[in-house]
Amino acid sequence: MVNEKPATNQPQQREVVISIKDLHKSYGPKEVLKGIDLDVYAGELFGFIGKNGVGKSTTIDCVIGAKKFNQGEITLNGYDIIQEPIEAKYSYGYVASEPSCYESMTGYDYLEFVASIYGITEGDFVRNYKYLCTRLSLDLKELANPVSDYSHGMKQKLCLAASLLHNPKIWVLDEPTVGLDIMAVEELKRMMREYANHGKTVFVTSHNIDLVAKLCDRVCIINKGKIAALYDLNREPNRRIQLAKIFMDIYKN
Repeated sequence: MVNEKPATNQPQQREVVISIKDLHKSYGPKEVLKGIDLDVYAGELFGFIGKNGVGKSTTIDCVIGAKKFNQGEITLNGYDIIQEPIEAKYSYGYVASEPSCYESMTGYDYLEFVASIYGITEGDFVRNYKYLCTRLSLDLKELANPVSDYSHGMKQKLCLAASLLHNPKIWVLDEPTVGLDIMAVEELKRMMREYANHGKTVFVTSHNIDLVAKLCDRVCIINKGKIAALYDLNREPNRRIQLAKIFMDIYKN
């Protein structure tokens, strides 16, 4: 009997890290999300874009468990956000479009508080926060000051550092460059790319189409509560050049 060798030309199965199935969300009689279906894979930098009011932030709020949805299923790293919320929430680090942190705390106290939620050891905490703050040019001496004294950009850097303290498998960023100076934006872009290159998943929304076109592996455009377009920018590199025009054409209809 001849032993058959496994086929070597079969496409590899990609690990789905964010799975959204038939997602519906309404605010009273207004239906904002009308059946979103989306899979996001390990090791990719995924762009989720659209104009204001079409459901980007609502989708993210449902994904991270901040808002209840009317219908559908969302899993993060294999955990259902409704049935297994704690496990699902351990899987991601999240940065909102506006910095959200306890302003009565010092920067250091805030980072230490976040680390305690995730059960990070003292050694890992010290190593991680020093590394992240250095990467983001957040002066370690400033961490002794109350967050209320920070500029918008400093608060954003603090939130970015806090989101990565526990080295999550998924990094969710909602307009992360708002309020950052050009040097910080460039460093954040490098960090996002590095994160995906290390097998993690970056899910980012941005109004900066040029940033998304140059940086992301795939991009989804949402309109009227549904996915209007989904492109693999690595397989179709011309789409990077055309993305702004595609975006404008979608909203002309």
